[in-house]
Amino acid sequence: MDDLTPLSMMSAPTARRPLLGLTVLVVEDSKFACDALRLMCLRSGARIRRADCLASARRHLQVYRPSVAIIDMGLPDGSGAELIEELSRGTPRIDVVLGTSGDSFTEEVARAAGADGFLAKPLESLAAFQEAILSRLPVDRRPCGPRKLPVDTIKPDPVAYRDDLCHAAEALQGNTSLDYVARFLSGIALSAHDLALQRAADSVTRGRAEGKLLNADVVRLRQLVDARIAREPAI
Repeated sequence: MDDLTPLSMMSAPTARRPLLGLTVLVVEDSKFACDALRLMCLRSGARIRRADCLASARRHLQVYRPSVAIIDMGLPDGSGAELIEELSRGTPRIDVVLGTSGDSFTEEVARAAGADGFLAKPLESLAAFQEAILSRLPVDRRPCGPRKLPVDTIKPDPVAYRDDLCHAAEALQGNTSLDYVARFLSGIALSAHDLALQRAADSVTRGRAEGKLLNADVVRLRQLVDARIAREPAI
C-alpha cells in the first residue's frame, strides 16, 4: 500500500499499535532525534517519512499528504514556524501538526504559527508521543476501547549522535551560520544528556546574542565536538 491508499483499506488502529494506518512526516535536521521518532513510529504502528530541511519537506508534500507532521523549530534553511503556518492554513488540513524543540520558549512560537501541540526534547517518552497525536486525531481515527499507556523510554542509536557531531564539526569548519550550528549542537546535546557540550553551545549562542562572543568559547566548542567524535562508535 502507498500513501494514497484509502483508510478503509488499511488495518484499524489497535491498543498495542494505536497509530496504525497513519503516515508521520518528520522534519528534523538531527539524525539522533529522527531515530528517536523512527522508533516511536515503529512501536506505534505508524509509517514515517523524513525531511532534514524546509525545502526537502516541501518536496515531500508535493507528492503525498501525511496524517501527522512533526516539525523542528530550528532548521538549516529557516524556522519551522514557516512550515507550520503553511500546513495549518492548508486545505485539506493535515490532521495533526506538532512543533518540536529543545528550547521551551519556542512552544509559544509554534502554537502562534498554528501548531496543534508541541513535543519538547529530549524525545524519550513513547506515551507522550502517542498521546500528543491521539488526543488531536478525530475520534474515528483512534483505537477503540481502553488502552494501557506504554512506559517505554526510547533510546536512539548512538551512531546517529556521532553522525550529528560529524555534521556539526564540518559546519564549524565551513561557512555555515555559527548561530545555527550552536543551536543544533545544543539540541543534540540535550537529547544525548551531554551537559558539558550543551553548556558550551549555549555559551556561544549567548555570546552571539549579546555581542560578547569570545574566540575561546568557539574553540572550546570545537574541542568538545572533536573529542566526542573520537570516542563515539563509528560503523
